Amino acid sequence: MTRKLSRRRFMQSSALAAGAGYFLTAGVTESHAARQDDPMRRINVAVIGSGGQGGGNLGAVARTENIVALCDVDDERARGAYNKYPDVPKYKDFRIMLEKQKDIEAVVVSTPDHTHAHASIRAMRMGKHCYTEKPLTHSVWEARQMRETAAKHKVATQMGNQGTSNNTLREGVDVIRSGAIGDVREVHVWTNRPIWPQNIERPKERQEVPKGLDWDLWLGPAPERPYHRAYVPFAWRGWWDFGTGALGDMACHTMNLANMALSLGPPSAVSADVAHRVNNETAPMGCTVTYEFPDRTVNNRRLPSVRLMWYERRLPEGKLFHGQKPSGSGCLLIGARGTFYTNSDYGGAYRLLPEGDFQGFKAPEPVLPRNTVGHHGEWLRACKGGTPAMSNFVDYAGLFTETVLLGNVAMRVGKRVVWNSEKMQAVDLQEAAQYIRRPYRKGWDL
Repeated sequence: MTRKLSRRRFMQSSALAAGAGYFLTAGVTESHAARQDDPMRRINVAVIGSGGQGGGNLGAVARTENIVALCDVDDERARGAYNKYPDVPKYKDFRIMLEKQKDIEAVVVSTPDHTHAHASIRAMRMGKHCYTEKPLTHSVWEARQMRETAAKHKVATQMGNQGTSNNTLREGVDVIRSGAIGDVREVHVWTNRPIWPQNIERPKERQEVPKGLDWDLWLGPAPERPYHRAYVPFAWRGWWDFGTGALGDMACHTMNLANMALSLGPPSAVSADVAHRVNNETAPMGCTVTYEFPDRTVNNRRLPSVRLMWYERRLPEGKLFHGQKPSGSGCLLIGARGTFYTNSDYGGAYRLLPEGDFQGFKAPEPVLPRNTVGHHGEWLRACKGGTPAMSNFVDYAGLFTETVLLGNVAMRVGKRVVWNSEKMQAVDLQEAAQYIRRPYRKGWDL
C-alpha cells in the first residue's frame, strides 16, 4: 500500500536528504520498488527544447532510448535535431505534444528558465519521468511545486547539474564529510559570469520575428513584449522575465559540492551586495550574495552554522587561496583544520590547503556511490525502476534550487531576507513575495 507523504514529513525528509546527498524519501523509494522494470528496455523519450543545450541532451539519451517526439518553438534553432530525426513527430507547443502523443514515457526539458516548470509539471502530472535543465525553475515557488509534484506522482527525475555525477565531486564530498579539514563554517563560491549583457534596460525598437520562431510560444508564461534579438537565442539569461542571471545559471553547478558535502538544507537568511542599482529588467553585472545556514543535525551529528558567499565577477580575498592562483570560477570550503579548494564549476580536481599540511593525504574509502553510467544514465536507470538519480527533484534538486534562487530575491528586494522555509515566506518583508512567486500571463497558470 502506498503511503501518502504529508507536507510536514515531506519538508523534514527533503531538508535532510537534500543536504546529506543520497537518501530516499518514502514516496520515491516506494514508487521504484513497486515499478521494477527491464533495465534493457528502451523507453520512449520526448525532448522539449531541441536546439542548443537540448541538442546535447538529445544526443545523450538517444544512445540508449527511443526518441519519439521533438518540440521547439524555433524551427531554425532545432534544425540540426530535426534533420537527424526526420521521421520523428515535431511540435512547437509542448502542451499539444503531451496531449496528442500518448506513447511518451519521459521528457527532457531544455527550454529557457521561465518555461522549465510549466513543461515539467505538466509532464509529471501525466505520469511522465522528467529530466530538466538547471536551474530547475525560474522562481522559488516553482521549485517547491516541482518537488511536491514529483513526490505526488512518483516519477523518476533529474536536474541537469551534471557535476553531480562527476566522481571527483563525489570523492570531494566524502573527503569533507570525513572531517579531513574539520568543521566548516565558511564557504566561498565564485563565477566569471555573466558573459552576456546585464544591467541594461528593455530595447525600445521593434524587430521582425525571425522565420520559424513562434514568439508567443517562446514568451509562454512571461509578460507580453515585442520580439528583439537582445533576448533570443542567447542573452535571455540576463533578463528577469526569462532567466535567473549568473546565479541561476551557474550556482547549481559551482555551489553544488559545498551544498551536498555540508548538508546545508534551507538558509535562514540571505542578503546581497550589488555593484550598482538593480533595475527591474536585468540582473546586475557584479554582486556578492551571502547565505546564512543554521546549525543542523545530520546522521546524529551536529554540524555548525555556515556562511556561504557567492561572488559574480568578483573573487574572495587572496589570502584564502594559500598562495594558489585563483581560478575564474571555483569553490573554497574553510575548515577548522584546512581548506578544500576546487577550481572547477563541476567539482573537478581539488586541493587541500595549505598543501604542506596535507602531504601524503589519501582520500577516504568511498561512501557515496560512484557513477558508471553518466548523468543522463542515472536518470534513465531510475526511469526503468532503478535507484533514483542523485539530483532528483524530491531529495535534492528542488530544495537546492530554492536556496540558489533566494539569492535573486535578496538582490531584487535590496534587503536581508529572513527565510521561513516551511511557510515559504520572507519574514516581515512583504515586498519579497512578488519575487518568490511570479504572476503568469493569461492561459499559463500552473
